[in-house]
Formats: sequence, C-alpha cells, structure tokens
Amino acid sequence: MNEETPDRWQRRDWWGVVVEAPDHRAVGRFYAALRGWAVHHEDDGDCVLDLGEGVAYLVVQRADEGYEPPVWPAEPGRPRMMLHLDFQVTDLAAEVDRAVGLGATLAAYQPQDDVRVLLDPAGHPFCLYT
Repeated sequence: MNEETPDRWQRRDWWGVVVEAPDHRAVGRFYAALRGWAVHHEDDGDCVLDLGEGVAYLVVQRADEGYEPPVWPAEPGRPRMMLHLDFQVTDLAAEVDRAVGLGATLAAYQPQDDVRVLLDPAGHPFCLYT
C-alpha cells in the first residue's frame, strides 16, 4: 500500500445511493450480477454492495408494505422516478440482453439511440449507455 493511497476501508469519505425494493435481496443481487460487484453485507433490512474500488456503495433497503414502483416515463398522479442509475457499457445490445437475462425489463419508451432504459426487478429505471 502506498502512503499516498490509503486503504479504501480506512477512508472516511464514503458515499452511496440507497434505493428501496420489496425484495431487497433480489434487487441487490441483480445489481451485483449486472455490474460484477460483491455483496458486502446482507440481512433482513438491506443488501449492501461493494463496488470494488473508490469509496462509493449501493444499498438496496427493504421497502415496507405499500411499495409502488416508479412509472417510466412519468405520468401525472403516479409514482415518479426520484433518481436512476446510469452505467456505461461498450456493447449496448449485448449488455441489454444480459440485463434482461438477469431479470431486467426493457422499458417501452426509449428516448435516445445510444441509451437503453431498463427496469430492475423492483421497477426502478436504470440506463445502459455507450
């Protein structure tokens, strides 16, 4: 370990994104498989993903009863997307096929040629792009 590059686990500037899902384990494992990330911690309340480098993480937290997935594209009076994850890929078609094989759904509305909007197993929109 280089003195100028401290062990990432000793750093104190971690940041992350937390999303809710009724089956937090399934959605956490979906993103782990999609991106090649490790499941760092998993229990009855959340699934924490280690992105493998840097100091960012993704948490999928168990949603309580009444969970309604966001609607894409937005519709008046329906739950809207509050955020979405973007992932750069080199082969868009292959990665879309792989994501669908892992449990994603290709959204009907696709606003750009070099981006594909998909829905994770809990209905959260995410984008793959080149």
